[in-house]
Amino acid sequence: MLEPQRPLVICAPEPRTLNLIFTPQAREQLEAKYRIVEAAPENIAGLGDAILGEARYIIGQPPLSAETLARMPGLRCILNVESNLINNMPYEVLFARGIHVVTTGQVFAEPVAELGLAMALNIARGIVDADLDFREGRELWGGEGNTRARLLSGADVGIIGFGDLGKALNRVLTGFRTKTRVFDPWMPASILIDHGVKPSSLEEVLTESDFIFVVAAVTSENQHFLGADAFASMRPGAAFILLSRADVVDFDALMVAVASGHIVAASDVFPQEPLPLDHPVRNLKGFLRSAHRAGALDSAFKKMGDMVLEDMDLMDRNLPPMRCKRAERETVSRMRSKPVTVN
Repeated sequence: MLEPQRPLVICAPEPRTLNLIFTPQAREQLEAKYRIVEAAPENIAGLGDAILGEARYIIGQPPLSAETLARMPGLRCILNVESNLINNMPYEVLFARGIHVVTTGQVFAEPVAELGLAMALNIARGIVDADLDFREGRELWGGEGNTRARLLSGADVGIIGFGDLGKALNRVLTGFRTKTRVFDPWMPASILIDHGVKPSSLEEVLTESDFIFVVAAVTSENQHFLGADAFASMRPGAAFILLSRADVVDFDALMVAVASGHIVAASDVFPQEPLPLDHPVRNLKGFLRSAHRAGALDSAFKKMGDMVLEDMDLMDRNLPPMRCKRAERETVSRMRSKPVTVN
């Protein structure tokens, strides 16, 4: 009796690579269980009917037309390992056919949350500036070095957005006994209460917080929604920590607010990446910078591969995917995040 042919998987994971997201053992498992066809994302339509007709899964987020999808009768799932949902495929067709679209973005939640905590602690205690002063022999000892220091413990904290990253951030803040308010118009109040945070308006978060963490995804409804008025409403000296996407803020207005001394800020994301060498934020006092590295840990990337394998195994057994996060038909068309261009 002939052995059944292994399912076919089209792999177009740019800007990731298979070696980035799979350990050697996981990749060996992938290739043992499936037939792998690697392709550049823009070349999917040219693969031919023999390949497209047999494809069960796509690993990646390639641009797909309705015509290309019509040539893929066996497609069950698109496993997005870039993790930003962008408008490059007809989601209404995918949902109508019952094809899952899932993302692995939750692997970044804990690493990003930890860096956000580190940024808050640095702002509170001036760690980077104190280190630079020490290197140059102008350090201030004891209390003299703490004239602007404060505690994160017991502070008023605001979180804007409460998806995977917001929840992870709330977990790492738990030991600091913060009084945490959350604004998320897509989240029922009861869920926020269950997580021990106070459902709040955007105005309440901005005006009543010592530390504000922005972890909201970019949507068609919130691009640049945090501007000059928002920053002016914040408490003097409050810390604004941007961890999700730069497009949710008016970045020029943010720099003006920091330059004025009204607030301090930190960001892991910027309007243009890589950032031009002459960009004014590079030398802006009161602004802590990180080069979009918060989630880019090898352990996070490798977790993507494990999640993909687990969900494909479930779907092979006619069960729904459970490890990756499924795109929702009501919200996927509103997403406006830019695709990642660097690892």
